[in-house]
Parts: sequence; C-alpha cells; structure tokens
Amino acid sequence: MTTASPASIREAIGSIQSPAIDQVGVEERVARFTKRSIKKDSKMLALKLALSMVDLTTLEAKDTPGKVRQLCSKAMRPHDSADVPSVAAVCVYANLVKVAKDALKGSNVKVAAVATAFPSGMTTRNIKIEETKWAVGEGADEIDMVISRGHFLRGEYAYVFDEIAEIKEACGQAHLKVILETGELNTYDNVRKASDIAMHAGADFIKTSTGKIQPAATLPVTLVMLEAIRDYYYQTGKMIGMKPAGGIATAKLAIQYLIAVRETLGAAWLNPDMFRFGASALANDLLMQIIKQKTGVYQSIDYFSKD
Repeated sequence: MTTASPASIREAIGSIQSPAIDQVGVEERVARFTKRSIKKDSKMLALKLALSMVDLTTLEAKDTPGKVRQLCSKAMRPHDSADVPSVAAVCVYANLVKVAKDALKGSNVKVAAVATAFPSGMTTRNIKIEETKWAVGEGADEIDMVISRGHFLRGEYAYVFDEIAEIKEACGQAHLKVILETGELNTYDNVRKASDIAMHAGADFIKTSTGKIQPAATLPVTLVMLEAIRDYYYQTGKMIGMKPAGGIATAKLAIQYLIAVRETLGAAWLNPDMFRFGASALANDLLMQIIKQKTGVYQSIDYFSKD
C-alpha cells in the first residue's frame, strides 16, 4: 500500500482553505427552499427522480439474509407500475453483501456496504482497511465509511485526511462515501472543514450521517456540504456526490433537498450517480405520493412493504 508521507499530508491539509460559514445566511437560504412550489407534472418527475436516488438501508443487529433478500426485491421493483423506477442501491453490513449481491443479480441496483467500524469508527486503522477490503471482496460496489470524529474535533486533520486516503485506496474500483456524522461536529464551520478534507483525500461522495446520531441530515447542514462540493468543483473540475442520510422520511422534504441541489450545484447533479438519499422510510412515502399523482387517491401505508 502506498501511503503519503507526513510532510505531504501536512502540505495537502495546509492548502485547504475552508471559509467561515455565515449561519444566518445559510438558514435564510434554506428557508427559501422550503417555500418553493412546483406544478403537478414537475412534481411527478421529482418524485420518481427522488425514488431513483434512494439507498434502501437496513443496518440493524437483527438483520438476516431473508430480510436483505426482501429489501433487494423491493429495491428492484418498488411498485407493480412499470413506470416506477428502481432505487439506486441497497446498503447493508459487510457480512450481508454477498446475499445482497446475489439477490440483485441482473439489475442496475448497487450494493453499498458500511465499513470502518460503522457507526462509531472506534477501532484501529488496520482493522478499518481490512474490513473495507473484505467488503469489496464480497462484492460491494460502494463503501460508506465513517470519519474519526474524535481526531477531527481535536484538530488532528492530517490523521483524518490520511485515514480517508488509505480507505479510498483499499476500495479499489468501489466508490467511497465518507460519512461526516454532522450531528457530532457541532458547528457549520466544522462541517465545511470536514467536507473539504474528505474531498481532497479522495471521497467520491460526502455523506451527512450514519442515521444513528441525532440530529442526522438537515437542510442547513446539507447546504453547507453542497456549497463545499460546488467550490471544490470550481477549484478542481471534479464532481463529488452528496448523500444526506437519516431523518428524511417525507416526499415533501425530499423535494426540498432536490431544489437545494438544483439551485446550488445545477442539473448535472440531479441523478443517482451524484446524489442519494440514505432513507428507507422515504421510499414508501414517495410511492404513496406517486400513486396519488397517478390516481388521485392515497393508498393505505399498509399496501407498501416496510422492508
């Protein structure tokens, strides 16, 4: 494994100039996103787009192969209607990657695996690297890693940068989503700094949360991260993806996130390759709204599988 020298890491970190975040400005802009209205035809397109961006997720200690296979079935065909799209990915623990990979065979749905001692990240770097390699070896298309928040909050940015870079190398051809766990970073300035470090260290996506800590995803935090992605793109020409995760349960809120993406990054990011929702509960509300748009009638929540 090729590891950057301490001097080169310090040089890379020193070149990252994260701006101070105007909290009032961020929250005022987010308030405007929530007041947008869209026409019926555009709403149907937005609902289907949001569904195609969902990472259906099960990350519980009681997960079983049967539950994962059921989730994969729903991922490929969320509804009987032929015009309802499949979701983007199924996200599971590494020990269930092979089950998901087999269940999704022949589809375009990706398999994402959480790694690096998710959700705490509290283990050695060597174990994190080996877990990542194992998940990729089992067939994971994407790895969702967590940063070492304790090191970050102590100002040990070079440690965080180097760890992300090594995990990225361990991913091989798999895409790397870097989870900041924004609910533990305390300030928008920290969220911006962590976003910048992750992107410069090699992240393909930056992600808000594990879903295990509250608050998880919020529109203001997501806007800070989207602006970091925008600035990184202007500096480097490289497009980085975004994944808000945790607490996004309604179609109305999902559409507000899509508006934020469109107005901050542009249409090039409005696809599952560049934007994801980490939220399983969201899928059912999107389905309910899609059927409502098609038929004029809400179906009971009981008509949709929970997993």
